[in-house]
Amino acid sequence: MITRRFLDDDGELAQHLAQQLNLPLDWPEGKGLTAGHVAKIASAAACDVSYNQAANGHLIDLFAALPLPGTPDGDKFWVALGNAGGDAALYIDPGNMGGPSFDRLARGNEAGIADRVLSFLAELDDQQRDAVTTVIGDALAHDTLVAGGRYLGQLWLRDAETTAWHVLLAKRRLHETQDDRKRFFDAWGNA
Repeated sequence: MITRRFLDDDGELAQHLAQQLNLPLDWPEGKGLTAGHVAKIASAAACDVSYNQAANGHLIDLFAALPLPGTPDGDKFWVALGNAGGDAALYIDPGNMGGPSFDRLARGNEAGIADRVLSFLAELDDQQRDAVTTVIGDALAHDTLVAGGRYLGQLWLRDAETTAWHVLLAKRRLHETQDDRKRFFDAWGNA
């Protein structure tokens, strides 16, 4: 969930500005744009942008942990994943997504990959999900001594699903988020 910091005179950011930078929130007095305004802008931008970029980067890292397409291990892995996941696996198949998809993800077109991951997972039945878990887990198991393959596959799927959801949630238009929050605070304030 996206977290926004609210700037007040007692908050961490306000204290940092005053104590560490010797910069009061109302500086310069009588001017249109104050340090407090700049701090609010920086705080909001940092929360939204860094959260979104972190989620997108993590989604890339999850795929980067899998065997690479075009390598002998990667070719075997992606065929096995396709066999295990059936038609659902086409959503994340390198031949269907291709390298440009991840290039676009890195440049900010994050919803496309997240949609594909969630569509892939949503279309798996229980048997396919179990088979996909095993294929992914076996591929990850060679790099770790921590846990068995099946468990690692479960972790990868859960992490990919949650990260894709975070990407889509962060992608919502700002005014939708603001309207949702206003309705939330109104409803809970009146409960």
